[in-house]
Amino acid sequence: MVIHLTESASARIKEMMEEEVRDVFFRFGVKGGGCSGLSYSLGFDEEIDDQLDLQEEVNGIPVVVRKEDIPIIEGTTIDYKENLMGGGFTIDNPKAIYSCGCGSSFRTAEVAGTPGDC
Repeated sequence: MVIHLTESASARIKEMMEEEVRDVFFRFGVKGGGCSGLSYSLGFDEEIDDQLDLQEEVNGIPVVVRKEDIPIIEGTTIDYKENLMGGGFTIDNPKAIYSCGCGSSFRTAEVAGTPGDC
């Protein structure tokens, strides 16, 4: 598996998928930007490009990642945590060597990305 989903994250993603009107899959990836150069991208999608995407099932959830993102995100664990302020996903990427203060941007030893505003 390229990524790992905790039980909590899996349960929350499944709840969110049930609210979608169409059949969707969970897409996880990376985009340029943020003060450290790279930002995570999480969401739902309906389209898969067999040339560009890898699809696998994680805890019963269809997950799709861009093949070009695999070296950056391989081994990442996504969790979901609730607190008094609400809830949110947390991302633990063992390849991230630096994260910015806002917590939504990172870089790896091999990929610096395109720094911008957080």
